[in-house]
Amino acid sequence: MSDNIATAYSAALDAMGRTGPKSLHQLAGLLGDEDVVADGSALLSYLRSAGPEDALRQQFTHVLAGWDHIQTDAKWAAGTDANTAERRDAIIGALVLDAPTRELFADRFPFAASFGPIVIADDWEEWRTEERRHDRNFYWAHYRRYLLDKGWAPEAVNGLDLATEEVVRRLSDPTRTHAYQAKGLVVGYVQSGKTANFTGVIAKAVDAGYRLVVVLTGTTNMLRAQTQRRLDLELLGRENLELEISAHDKTAHEYEDDPDWEADKFIRHGGRPSDAGYPDIRRLSTHSWDYRRLRQGFSALEFHRRERTKNLFEPVNLFTSDARLVVAKKNKSVLQDLVADLGRISDRLGEVPVLIIDDESDQASVNTTSPAKWKNDSKERTAINELIGQLLGMMRRAQYVGYTATPYANVFVDPSDVEDIFPRDFLVSLPRPPGYMGAEDFHDFDSDMPLEQRSIAESQERRHVRLLSEEPAEDELFTALDMYVLTGAVKLYRERHGYASYRHHTMLVHEAMGRDSHKETAALITRMWRNGDYRGPSGLRRLRRLYEKDVLEVSRLTAPDHPTPADFDDLKVDIGMALNLMTPPDRDASPVLVVNSDPDLEKQQESLDFDRRKVWRILVGGNKLARGFTVEGLTVTYYRRATSQVDTLMQMGRWFGFRPRFRDLVRIYTTEDLHSMFAAACQDEAYLRAELQRYAQPNNGQSQITPRQVPPLIAQHRPDLRPAARNKMWNARLVERSSPGEPMEPVAYPDPNKGTRKTETNNKLWLPVLARATEREIQKFQTVRAVKVGDKTSTRLVNTRYDARVAIVSHTEMLAILDGIQWNGDDTFKPEIAWLRSLRSDQLDRWVVLLPLQSSGKGARQKIMGHGPFDVFQRIWTPNRGSLRVISEFRHRNAAHRIAGLSTSVADPAADALHQSATGSVLLYPVAEKDDIESSRSAKAAEESPSDIPTGRITLAFHMVTPMSTMPLNGRLIKWQARDSRKPTALVVDAQPGDS
Repeated sequence: MSDNIATAYSAALDAMGRTGPKSLHQLAGLLGDEDVVADGSALLSYLRSAGPEDALRQQFTHVLAGWDHIQTDAKWAAGTDANTAERRDAIIGALVLDAPTRELFADRFPFAASFGPIVIADDWEEWRTEERRHDRNFYWAHYRRYLLDKGWAPEAVNGLDLATEEVVRRLSDPTRTHAYQAKGLVVGYVQSGKTANFTGVIAKAVDAGYRLVVVLTGTTNMLRAQTQRRLDLELLGRENLELEISAHDKTAHEYEDDPDWEADKFIRHGGRPSDAGYPDIRRLSTHSWDYRRLRQGFSALEFHRRERTKNLFEPVNLFTSDARLVVAKKNKSVLQDLVADLGRISDRLGEVPVLIIDDESDQASVNTTSPAKWKNDSKERTAINELIGQLLGMMRRAQYVGYTATPYANVFVDPSDVEDIFPRDFLVSLPRPPGYMGAEDFHDFDSDMPLEQRSIAESQERRHVRLLSEEPAEDELFTALDMYVLTGAVKLYRERHGYASYRHHTMLVHEAMGRDSHKETAALITRMWRNGDYRGPSGLRRLRRLYEKDVLEVSRLTAPDHPTPADFDDLKVDIGMALNLMTPPDRDASPVLVVNSDPDLEKQQESLDFDRRKVWRILVGGNKLARGFTVEGLTVTYYRRATSQVDTLMQMGRWFGFRPRFRDLVRIYTTEDLHSMFAAACQDEAYLRAELQRYAQPNNGQSQITPRQVPPLIAQHRPDLRPAARNKMWNARLVERSSPGEPMEPVAYPDPNKGTRKTETNNKLWLPVLARATEREIQKFQTVRAVKVGDKTSTRLVNTRYDARVAIVSHTEMLAILDGIQWNGDDTFKPEIAWLRSLRSDQLDRWVVLLPLQSSGKGARQKIMGHGPFDVFQRIWTPNRGSLRVISEFRHRNAAHRIAGLSTSVADPAADALHQSATGSVLLYPVAEKDDIESSRSAKAAEESPSDIPTGRITLAFHMVTPMSTMPLNGRLIKWQARDSRKPTALVVDAQPGDS
């Protein structure tokens, strides 16, 4: 009976794939046994007993979420927006569900607002209708089912569906008569699953009619092979690969010894795709071999046309021809071979819809030659950039989609250069995926408290970061090695207790670039490993101390549901097993693998095959491990290599990624300066994503921002850490930026250590505010704190209040202060001031300024320029002294937001009493460095004079929030201006003397 129910309702959901939601019970009755399903009670009984893994329950989850997020004007959607509660109500109404079934659906398949990708796009032509998506859905449907069977959550698969659709719909229609070449960029997070995204894009593109797919990987064989295998495993599948296997020699195949091939884990399509009327996918590269010049087998690039009088791109030919796949590394000779072969069919190549996927598109692909070398308006190009340009030039129907986690180099490309790869048509920023460990998991961005005073329960840095001294010390590396052993043992303990299975366990050591330094480091680690006495009493004593003071404490507080032994003695058997896995059979061998470009080490590096074997090794390397390549099971990182560019630094962050059931064990050993550099790089990245999110929504049907206008939104939190190497300047200049209801907290204040004059001048501007704050009574406001649960941060009430002095000033007075402040950067805060200056009095009339006081005694309390007393807060400057790291404190912001009329989850009567219409709020902090504060406090304790911190050593820094009444009437949040009016559409122009 239950099988009949599942079959009927599954068939009904399949049928609704084309039409959208219809009367569920009625349609299931038509397709199944009407007597069984007519009143819906059978479905209720079935779903109440079905577990999360039940196929029909998963199908309902997927289909409902699909309807939730689809962009459609179909009648069933009733004009509702995607990903809203109203859309879900429209779906339930269209399904004609009775009250009990509605209640069950709300419980089993709750609506969850989807945080989809951010899309910045120029004008484009919609061609991906629901009918076309449904009719040609072979490879995508199988890939979706593969991911669900692999264990992906239905909501994650739905998110991938949404994100990939935002890319595919902005490609050119492959059946279009007039060729158009779209260029776009997809921005993910480092180690966040970009390969899954472009695999989904390829699946949908092949379904839609793209017949040549070229995937450009990074510059190493390791990454190319890893990408090829992923596509073979998850997209082409067994049937396409078996086309290459000889009927007389079925064992001679590149995957014959692959455990996933033997275990039948390569995706299956239920038969050869072409037998079902869909394209086969033929490979022009293999797991073992990069693309090679086609000599005798040149017919592999010939595309079959059923009707020779018609073009290949016409449906009658396109949908009956096979597809070709090339996975090539970005190597000059490889791409030259590809260009040469394609050139031999150039007369017909213009008919072929082509998709070029450029993985790690900011590496090697971008033209980085200096304009000084260009002659007679002819650009000199780097080799890979020139070859990509040739591919685009010879294939009129080629679509280019770059993938990267660091988009800076790509968006600095000149869009007027038709041969280059500027993403002129679209930029898609992917959301942070669930379960991902990223920047927020290794930095306490909102904390001003010294690290040692933060609790492990609330501090990401206390959990995962271990700071090293600036100069290398063997004992610190020894500790990292001990941590590698212990975390491996804990994994085996959990495995032994049936909690999880851990195939790989790795440690990464990255200190420098040179091969010689890699050899030296490997030799040092080998010597330390042999002297570690890991099976003897001294080694076990050392491991016990580290386990009890670090591993156990962190895991007990942050992962109480994970099996972690309270007694170190219970871990000893697992330590022995871990050492067996880490130590090669050859007693003279080492657990260390050097991974670099040294050909002498290539044979050794073959053991770094995460697909064919377990890898429990310590990896020492440079760039081969620093971009694109996924280091499976990475748990401990020892990192000392510095760089001066954000994109290079972020790509070295191999510790970012998915750490299922062992994120509590992850440790990064690095210096304070490098950790600070990563913090700045992560802030640059987060800032850009937030800016794109703000401006992604159209205004009056027009985009507020196009890809051409992205570069001015890129921040640089450290002057010594550039977003990317660049030798030209932006033409699009941001002249006005609105931030209604959004906090504004500039940090680029003059450094008091480089002279106090600018700081003193800035402070005098605040004298009227300090005077009024002194005249009013001190008030108490509600304290809040940030609590992170999983990947989400929420605000919680704290049963304490904090004191603050309060001043109220007019908008005119505030503008006079802001206009006069001197910053480190010439353009700092200017676009915001231009907007504030344009506001009417009914939009913004007055400001409430809070100067918080401290109860902890960490700061210094004193008068400032004759007013007060006020508390001086301890703050830290970036190592290069370019800016403050952080200004405001989370616990104070709730009151500031409520004063500005913004809704928060924690009530505050004192703040609410200060709110009026057209009122903004400011948190003003007198800040100084630790040494100045401690000197002042010591002097006061000794009753010495003078005891106050000099005014020139105090920086008055602010956090500002405007009310929603400041929203521009036309809805546009930003205004642009071209630096060179003669080239208004150019993104970058040559710098002229006097430009800023």
